[in-house]
Amino acid sequence: MNQLLANLDPAKIPAHVAIIMDGNGRWAKARGLDRSEGHMEGVNTVRRITEIASEVGVKCLTLYAFSTENWNRPQAEVDALMHLIGFAIQRETPDLIKNNVRLTMIGDMPRMPLDARQRLQQCFDDTAHCTGLVLNLALSYSGRWDITRAVRLLAEEVSAGRIAPGEITSEMLAGHLSTASLPQQDPDLLIRTGGDLRVSNFLLWEIAYSEIVVTDKYWPDFTKADFIDAILAFQRRERRFGKTSEQLHP
Repeated sequence: MNQLLANLDPAKIPAHVAIIMDGNGRWAKARGLDRSEGHMEGVNTVRRITEIASEVGVKCLTLYAFSTENWNRPQAEVDALMHLIGFAIQRETPDLIKNNVRLTMIGDMPRMPLDARQRLQQCFDDTAHCTGLVLNLALSYSGRWDITRAVRLLAEEVSAGRIAPGEITSEMLAGHLSTASLPQQDPDLLIRTGGDLRVSNFLLWEIAYSEIVVTDKYWPDFTKADFIDAILAFQRRERRFGKTSEQLHP
């Protein structure tokens, strides 16, 4: 572990890392357990990855915890997840404060059950003073939902006469996305566990130029060393943003 940390270039730490936390259910099924036990184990992984992200200097960690599409899962699983989210947030709040981590959320919060909303809001309030890592949970979230919401907000401004349609820019649309208040809106690095090669409606606007790392490991098995390996892979890549290598290194 220490050797892995020593290999990191502190000048090239991704400011914003986003993670699609996939594989909780498959992890549980492989062990003959109920899917809910996989989600519970996944909470422990959230804790250790939050710790290592903070330790290496990541500024923002966005975790895809519950998608808009996840509302279509069996009601018993949805209820168990909502209860787990509220319970875990309340349990982890003291450690977040101790580690100077601020909790935020993107997504359709009014759709969340009242108990989960209240516990989340309490944690937002309790960690609002923290100045270290921003732990951003994507709950009841999807990229298409967020882009549609942003377009509606811009349409309201056009209707009110505050802007003309021809004045709308990509920067204006980005400014109306729920990620606009994050320390850095666009993730430098997107990690997906569980092996699937898709982005699953996650941060569709923001990941336009994100580097992507996919691991076959299920989320409950994802370790601090795996997280560092993903950052090392990121640091070995050349980010051209549409330019050529010659333009970047004349």
